[in-house]
Amino acid sequence: MPEATDVLLVERNAGVVTLTLNRPEAMNALSRALRRALSQAFRMLAGDPEIGVVIVTGRGRAFSAGVDLKEIGGEVGDDSPGALLDDQDLVGAMRSCPLPIIGAVNGFAITGGFELALACDVLIASSEARFADTHARVGIVPGWGLSQLLPRWIGPSRAKELSFTGNFLDAEGALAWGLVNRVVAPEELLPTCRRLAQDMLSCDRETLLRIKRVYDEGMRATLADGLRLEARSSLEHARSVRPEQVAARRRAVQQRGRDQSG
Repeated sequence: MPEATDVLLVERNAGVVTLTLNRPEAMNALSRALRRALSQAFRMLAGDPEIGVVIVTGRGRAFSAGVDLKEIGGEVGDDSPGALLDDQDLVGAMRSCPLPIIGAVNGFAITGGFELALACDVLIASSEARFADTHARVGIVPGWGLSQLLPRWIGPSRAKELSFTGNFLDAEGALAWGLVNRVVAPEELLPTCRRLAQDMLSCDRETLLRIKRVYDEGMRATLADGLRLEARSSLEHARSVRPEQVAARRRAVQQRGRDQSG
């Protein structure tokens, strides 16, 4: 059964945690309370040995419409643009999480919600998903990585088109541009993500987490530095692996290949 707060649902099942943004009436806008809840959840999960994969999704018709502009505009609560730089660094908490993060994009992912999606490792989209970057229209410069991550995912020209226009990109367009891994029917979104999570869990945990770290650190480096990082990490890890472990894993990989090939 999911654990519930006012703004976030947390469901644990067989090594997988599903975090569901729970403000459907506000298109899961990232209020300060929701940002805080998500940040705290990722920080707690980072040290949980019972959890291997995190899935992030939204309840209702939106993944997330981004930061709550009513708060930022002073219409409700006591927030301001500067609050986005406070110690509740949501995207920083996601980047610091050593676990694979699957984004289950169920609907609209707009501006800060788009950045939330980009902070995930893998994106699976419902056919109802829609992406848009409206920073320029709202009058706020991206601060959670969109201007640097989006061009690395889909190329600078396509990224600039989205950021300079604020236009929507539908699910099939996102697939064609390489933003999402696949597009599925709405009712298949979470089952697909959970099957993918189980595939990840079936890998050797320590090795998988090390590979994720090499990917993430390498993406922040030059190619030459990234290659040196990979070589160093591979050597360090190889020193800890026993021959009998390799033999057992090889047999498991072979059996899985036979099972998948029919």
